[in-house]
Amino acid sequence: MSIRAKLVCLISVTVTVILLLNITIYYMSSKDELQRNAEQQMRFIGNQIAVSIASAEQNSQLTEDALGERLRAVAIAIQSKLDPDIKKVRNSELLQLSKELGVDHITLWIKTKDDILSVRSTNPDELYMSPKTWNYWYTAFTQLFEQHKVTIPEGQKLENFWAGPINFGTSDPDKVFKWGNYYDGTTNYMINPYIHAQTFLDSKKKYGADAIVAQIMRDKNNILEVTGFDPAYFGKAPAVSIKNGTVVYNLDVRNIIFGQYYYKDSVNDHLNTLKAIEKNEIVTIESKLNSKQVIKSFIPVHGPKPYVISITFNNSALQQTLMRQVLTQGAISLGLILATVLCSYFISGFMVRSLNQIVCKVNEISNGNFGARISLKSNDEFGVLADRVNAMGQNLHTYMNRLTESAEELRQTKQYLESFVNHTSDAIHVSNLHGSVIQMNKAFEKMYGWTEEELLGQPLDNMPPELAMEGTFMLEFIQQGGSVADYDTMRYDKSGRLLDVSITVSSIRDEQEQIIAIATISRNITARKQTEEVLRRSEKLSVVGQLAAGVAHEVRNPLTTLRGFVQLLKKNGQLAPAYIDVMLSELDRINFIVSEFLVFAKPQASRFQRANIHEIMRGIIMLLDSEANISNVQFTTRFDNEIPELKCEVNQLKQVFVNIIKNGIEAMPEGGELDIDLSYTPTTGIIIRITDHGFGITEDNLSRLGEPFFTTKQEGNGLGLMVCYQIIANHRGTMSFQSKKGIGTQVEIRLPVIQDVPPTG
Repeated sequence: MSIRAKLVCLISVTVTVILLLNITIYYMSSKDELQRNAEQQMRFIGNQIAVSIASAEQNSQLTEDALGERLRAVAIAIQSKLDPDIKKVRNSELLQLSKELGVDHITLWIKTKDDILSVRSTNPDELYMSPKTWNYWYTAFTQLFEQHKVTIPEGQKLENFWAGPINFGTSDPDKVFKWGNYYDGTTNYMINPYIHAQTFLDSKKKYGADAIVAQIMRDKNNILEVTGFDPAYFGKAPAVSIKNGTVVYNLDVRNIIFGQYYYKDSVNDHLNTLKAIEKNEIVTIESKLNSKQVIKSFIPVHGPKPYVISITFNNSALQQTLMRQVLTQGAISLGLILATVLCSYFISGFMVRSLNQIVCKVNEISNGNFGARISLKSNDEFGVLADRVNAMGQNLHTYMNRLTESAEELRQTKQYLESFVNHTSDAIHVSNLHGSVIQMNKAFEKMYGWTEEELLGQPLDNMPPELAMEGTFMLEFIQQGGSVADYDTMRYDKSGRLLDVSITVSSIRDEQEQIIAIATISRNITARKQTEEVLRRSEKLSVVGQLAAGVAHEVRNPLTTLRGFVQLLKKNGQLAPAYIDVMLSELDRINFIVSEFLVFAKPQASRFQRANIHEIMRGIIMLLDSEANISNVQFTTRFDNEIPELKCEVNQLKQVFVNIIKNGIEAMPEGGELDIDLSYTPTTGIIIRITDHGFGITEDNLSRLGEPFFTTKQEGNGLGLMVCYQIIANHRGTMSFQSKKGIGTQVEIRLPVIQDVPPTG
């Protein structure tokens, strides 16, 4: 696709996106505005209904209260004309009084031990009824009999009188009545006059809430339904009574108190009704009910008895209005897009004309013709671009010459490096991050025995199993950006022979400094290790010879004790148990000294294992105690209680400690104290400090300690400290000396704790 076509498409798409966004924003804002208007309309209608209903209910309540007061007056008149004993009252008297006082019926109730019964009535169907199943009616009757007043919230309460709300009759469920109940304690019965109230209900239906709702729905076409919910009963099973065999829905416990309920969503409507009442705020939702998109608003009305007005609004009308507006906006936007395509086509043609000249020049440069120039003269961005392309052509000519020279130089450098790698005596191999070998030199083939054809692309598995953890630790350390230099370890060659090697491992990075491979340089140090082992054994034999006299002296003392007790046994024929215990103790001491001496003197294979530094040091002190006593030297020890195990070669560490302690004893010819301290911290590891208070070492000699064949002793060979340095280095530790002439010398040894591959680079 040409740039001209791309510009036309880009501009057109940009304008299209902007117009679509405009239509979307217009749609959303218009929808919100229409919905807000609908909500305000429903709120206004709800308030109008609430006010109208409140006025109608107030008038109805006044009328019903007037009926209640009339019934109370009738009840008082009945009481004045009847005998206070129910046994002396006849139904015929009640029939005569009902006609005289203008009520439909009169019923007299008595309270028994566990119930309330109607025992006299002008209506035979009312006789011997019990109100126990009448809910709060039974409570009101009980309170009249016991307290002469009613405290429940339902009904009309006057002095010694209670009138329940208009409801269906129990004996005649097809009719509704208004009852009054009077009891002042002067009679043994409660007087219950009641009248027919259908006229009252007809008036309420004609002028009450249902009439108001019907009028509003006729005036508002978009209102589908108005419903009044009683939150105390809505969502629950309807209160149904069986009166005289007929199912009756009580008028005072209805869940729908006015209006119709065709657009039902019972569960959500119940929850929204409770939410509106509890939070005292209007709740509005959108839903699809009876195949129509509707908006429902739940408007709480608080009063003596709170209720919720639900107004169902036809949302389809809003959508039709909204879609007409959106279609108008779409038609306008389509015209703008067509105009944009035409304008962008002509504008892009003018802009691309200058660009074509630049493209021709770039094509010539790509073909190697750097001398052609663009003759475009303008002050806009295309003119600047033409000047830069001309400059680029000239610079490319210069850079190409330099690149040719650099390529030749890089070729020579590559040949030099390849010659160096292939002719060095150190084995070099490179592995990728998965461990597969990708490059190796000739020295590697010579040292390990594998050829390049055998190993390329394969993992190098020549590590002893016991060093597997060491290899894992080292690989993780290198991949984190570290390096390991001159690390002494062991590897197998192709034939299975174990080699002592010193390796240097480092990472290889790309231009983004990401690690892409690992390079390993190996040097065979088997001969050097053998030489070091010979030196250690030679020095060890020298120390053993020096210890022999002390050990012999130490053994001679308990032998003298044993000889004396044996002579005593020979003379007396028996020994006391205490003497035998002393003999056994002396024999154990001889056995320990000889065992420690033999373990130290016996050649052993080098094997690293976990050991307790406390036990190692106590054994050395016990071994050298006799020599210290001969030289009048006392050991002073300060050991930390909690020192972790150390991964070490026990016999080699013993050789170091014996050498250092013997040097300390010999540095104090007149005797004194030799301090031995053991401490540990997680950051420094285990620290061993051996301090003498002898003649000290001069600064010149202090700097030469550890050099082969350098010694200040008349009979020394200068190899002891050199061997000690090598042993500590093999344990990845350090050994340092501090000394002042005439004051003494302190040797400090630091050893890492259970660390398989400490970083050395």
